[in-house]
Formats: sequence, C-alpha cells, structure tokens
Amino acid sequence: MGLNQALDISVSAIRAEGRHMEIISSNIANINTTRTLGGGPYRRRVVMFEEVLASASQKLSQGGVKAEQIVEDPSPLQKVYNPSHPDADSSGFVSMPNVSLSKEMVDMIYSSKLYEANITVYNATKQMMKETLQLQ
Repeated sequence: MGLNQALDISVSAIRAEGRHMEIISSNIANINTTRTLGGGPYRRRVVMFEEVLASASQKLSQGGVKAEQIVEDPSPLQKVYNPSHPDADSSGFVSMPNVSLSKEMVDMIYSSKLYEANITVYNATKQMMKETLQLQ
C-alpha cells in the first residue's frame, strides 16, 4: 500500500464519520418530534458502516470505510404522560421519540474523536510524503 492509498483511506473515514455526526445531529434536533411526515413520532437513526476492501482488479477501490446505510433504531418509543399534548392518546400518554440525549452525546464525542484521529493520520501521511520528496 502506498502513501496515496493511505490518504484515500483516511479521507473515506473522515467522510464516514462526518455523515455519522450529521445523523447524530438530526437525532438530537428531533428529540421532541412527535409527528413526522411518515406518521408517528421520530425514530432514532443509526449509521451502518461498511468496509471498502482494496482490490487489485478495481483501481477505484483503495480500501477504507463508508457509511453504507442509515437505519431506524427499532427500540421502543418512550411513553410520557401529558394529557394536554395534541398527540396524546385516550389515556393521556404521548409517544415520544426513542432518542436519548446522553447516548447521542456519547456517540457524538466518540465520532468526533475518530474524525480527529483520521485527520491526524491524514496530516501525518502528508508530512511523510513531503519528507520523502526531500530525500531525492
């Protein structure tokens, strides 16, 4: 694997973690959304990552990772007693999104650390390339 491939792998991880942070932001923004276009409360979304394998037969595929799919979290919705809410059922309970602010914040911190680590790897690889060119 050459240094250019190392750069490509770092870029793929930076893009994937950027997408992950977008989804986390969406989850936090919709933490109180009880009515969506599809009907019902917002459901937490999760990013599914997929490895991109390096292949000698495919020049475009250098290895790395990609945010392959965005799926809804099937965990149960929260029930909150609020009889004055417009979306309350006959018992006075409102179905709230299955989003936990503490979980989203932990995921955001973890994702941002991975993002930063991949930027560090990218910059270190660039520095190695510069030093290699100076040897000649």
